[in-house]
Amino acid sequence: MSTPAAKSLTLPAYLAGKPVSGDQVLEVLNPFDGSLAGTTSLLATEQLEEAIVASLNYSTSLTRYDRSQILEKARSLLNARAEEFATLMCSESGLCMRETRYEVGRSQDVLQFAAAEALKDDGQIFSCDVSPQGKQRKIFTLREPLRLAAAITPFNHPLNQVAHKIAPAIAAGVPMILKPSEKTPLTAIRFAELLYEAGLPGPMLSVLLGTIDDLVTPLIQDERVELVTFTGSAAIGKQIAKTAGYKKLCLELGGNSPLIVLDDADLSLAVTLAAEGCFRNSGQRCTAVKRLLIHEAILADFTEAFVAKASEYVCGDPTDDATRVGTVIDEEAAVSLQGRVENAVEAGAKVLVGGGRQGALLEPTVIANVPRDAEMVVEESFGPLAPIMSVADLDDAIQLANATAFGLSSGIVTRDLEKALQAVKGIRTGTVNVNQIPGYRIECSPFGGVKDSGLGIKEGVIEAIKYMTNVKTFSLPW
Repeated sequence: MSTPAAKSLTLPAYLAGKPVSGDQVLEVLNPFDGSLAGTTSLLATEQLEEAIVASLNYSTSLTRYDRSQILEKARSLLNARAEEFATLMCSESGLCMRETRYEVGRSQDVLQFAAAEALKDDGQIFSCDVSPQGKQRKIFTLREPLRLAAAITPFNHPLNQVAHKIAPAIAAGVPMILKPSEKTPLTAIRFAELLYEAGLPGPMLSVLLGTIDDLVTPLIQDERVELVTFTGSAAIGKQIAKTAGYKKLCLELGGNSPLIVLDDADLSLAVTLAAEGCFRNSGQRCTAVKRLLIHEAILADFTEAFVAKASEYVCGDPTDDATRVGTVIDEEAAVSLQGRVENAVEAGAKVLVGGGRQGALLEPTVIANVPRDAEMVVEESFGPLAPIMSVADLDDAIQLANATAFGLSSGIVTRDLEKALQAVKGIRTGTVNVNQIPGYRIECSPFGGVKDSGLGIKEGVIEAIKYMTNVKTFSLPW
């Protein structure tokens, strides 16, 4: 059964809540069949300036309760329009409906958690008479919202990554200018419209698209923008760090997540986690499993079972409910991934299943005997590839897990608590999940990486509200 394709949309950009059009039109194409998913406008520097001024001149009277209610209403509206949003994401990203429906559910969680956090008291109290130098006073803290934040979001989660930027900003009372990916902007614009309908004042959110020179660089560099929060590649994140200047940065960058499977692991669980970790979202997650590090004693058994499991991940028309793996973002990305597979094969690897490509469709691909220095496993390969690598023991696995520039997430499958804790302590990533995929989390838990995966600043609703605010202290006689 197939879901009806989304109709081509013509959507405006939004400047402080008001629809605007630019002289240039951006066409968004469906990666599966090349059809027109929709169009929107590219704006110029002058319109960016208008958006900044409108946000800075806005003086919000929204209470915590008001902000919480806006987020709750947005969640309710999104729930009512879940299939509409899922279909739109499928159309512009090529992700299958299984994934886009799941993403709508996750985004509802983001809104719900942000609504709850908006109601929480965020202050602390310190008594000053706790030392000989102290006085009969108390120090109080409160959090004040930043005046303006900028968010830049990626293509791989067209709704959830946008929600993770905007919802905490609303909860904290921070105006935001959003620049979504030019490959998947339609969902972001539709989400902004939903937020306005839920009662969000226009100056609290602008959604703008434009060229690097006309809009993106000026937005990042502007001293009136107090925070830039970015999710995307390490290369672009590092360029943003150089360009932004003296301001807060939250950079959630790439990953190269290993899943370690030890010889005492539950094999059925390990195979399931490996398949879900490698192939969900067409492998286009920064936390996706990019390296399967399998203990040599169970390598043959794991490989046989995993190849059988991979056959369940049907690749095809993203609108077909039977499809479990849709396209990657475009044909160029699929060609690049196919090239990495071919290079690994030339170096001695063997494709066990998959590897075929048709346009932007790349079959889930299981590759054995992958050399440790293959580009496929040294760099982030953003697609449904499952490279299998043999390890001698846990020490070898930890050393290999740490042997890339990335440090976002990781997982280990074992029944041995001591070995699990050794992995937690030894793997240099922001997350280590035991008997679970590397990317497992809930939307309010801390999330982020180290090394080329980020500066250690965490996302997740609670942490995001923290970095979107400044702590102020004051004291009173007591």
